[in-house]
This record gives sequence, structure tokens and C-alpha cells, in this order.
Amino acid sequence: MPINRTPGRDLEERLNREYGPGNPYYEDFCSLVRQGIANNEGWVATDEIDGPKYRRSKIALPVDANRYFSITTVYMESREVYRGQYHSHPYGEINCVIQLTPTAELMGMSGWQGAGWTSPGPGTHHYPEVRGGAIVALFFLPAGRISYKARPGAPQPIAI
Repeated sequence: MPINRTPGRDLEERLNREYGPGNPYYEDFCSLVRQGIANNEGWVATDEIDGPKYRRSKIALPVDANRYFSITTVYMESREVYRGQYHSHPYGEINCVIQLTPTAELMGMSGWQGAGWTSPGPGTHHYPEVRGGAIVALFFLPAGRISYKARPGAPQPIAI
């Protein structure tokens, strides 16, 4: 039976189980991102959205070489809950969450989470939220699709 790689709860569970914290690939990936931030290499979340506490950088457009996913880094930092820009995921989203502060958490569709993966399904919408410190999330968007026209309060799709 083929593996379902559509963003959503099943993929999120699979990524955390097979490629989450403790996995050598995940840990190496985290080290590269932390190094990029620490050395100010210019590829990790350099464009300020709301000052230095909320930044983004697109590092890849959706092309054949990356299976038509865009890849963007986002940096968020706050001790208290901080909300970014409300948006929706027409085709879903895959996030690799990298803690820069051990207590930092990102709000996913399934609740608060530290290191690991989140994967909101197609049609989901939310505020990206952080608390407890700093994180970097690499978000992978199928076909690069994201919409900032979504409005809070609209119903979520059945499968998140």
C-alpha cells in the first residue's frame, strides 16, 4: 500500500515517529539551522515582518528538484504567547520546528509543541503562535500555496 504523504495528522505523526527529535537527520538539520542563525549566514529568517521577533525568508521556490514545495524559514520569539499573520494552507503545510530555546513551543493544529513536526492539512487556517522562547520553523508548502486572505472564525476542514 502506498504511503500517504498528504499534509495532515497522519503525516505529522509519521514525521515525528520516523524523523523527529533524536533522529540523526533531524538533529543534523537542526544543527545547520542553528548554525545559520548563530553565524548570521543570511538564509535563515532574515526579513522582518514584525521587528526582530518575527522574521521570514523564502529559501526555495516550488520546483522539480524539491518536489514542487516552496521552503520558507520563519523565526518567532516571545516568552508570552505571540501571534503572527493569520493565513490558510490551500494544499496543507509541513513544518519542521527547531527550538532555539529549550522551552519554546509552536502552536500546531493539535496543540502546543516543541521540537518536531507539525502538518496542518489542506484548507486549514490559523495564527502561527509561539511561546516560551525562540523557534525557527521551516515550512514546506505544496506548490508554494499559502493565502493571507483567510479570516479567523471560519470553520476548519473535517480533517486537520
